[in-house]
Amino acid sequence: MDDLQRLVEIDAIRQLKYRYFRFLDLKQWDELRELFVEEASAAYSGGKYAFEGREKIMEFLTGALGRSSMLTAHHGHHPEIELTSETTATGIWALWDTVIDTQHHITIRGAAFYRDEYVKVDGAWRFRSTGYERTYEEMEPYPEDGPIRLTANRFAT
Repeated sequence: MDDLQRLVEIDAIRQLKYRYFRFLDLKQWDELRELFVEEASAAYSGGKYAFEGREKIMEFLTGALGRSSMLTAHHGHHPEIELTSETTATGIWALWDTVIDTQHHITIRGAAFYRDEYVKVDGAWRFRSTGYERTYEEMEPYPEDGPIRLTANRFAT
């Protein structure tokens, strides 16, 4: 593979991860499901939440983040992507995320490093495995009547 093709493949993997974060935050579960191969695995929070198979991963994500009261923002930065063959790759990503749970009146902020394995299937990159280990996480409760006031919520009914 020449240098130009390597850059094209690395950019396609970046796009895959960017879509992962966007679909997760917008609760676009069907689109998110398609980013994983059927036999994918995930290990979130250093393996505290570990799953084998795309459907188990999706059950966890929709169960944990699917409520309209769960607002999330995931930002992936500083990708270190290594092509290990023409159809496999690995990646490390810095994560900064915020979760606002309006039902339980808490904000969770943290940082982590994702470690991913990718596989190219039918010309498209997919996740074979994903997961992160936290460098820190903080939880901040807030009273129902303040001092925090949510002024926009895409998912509010």
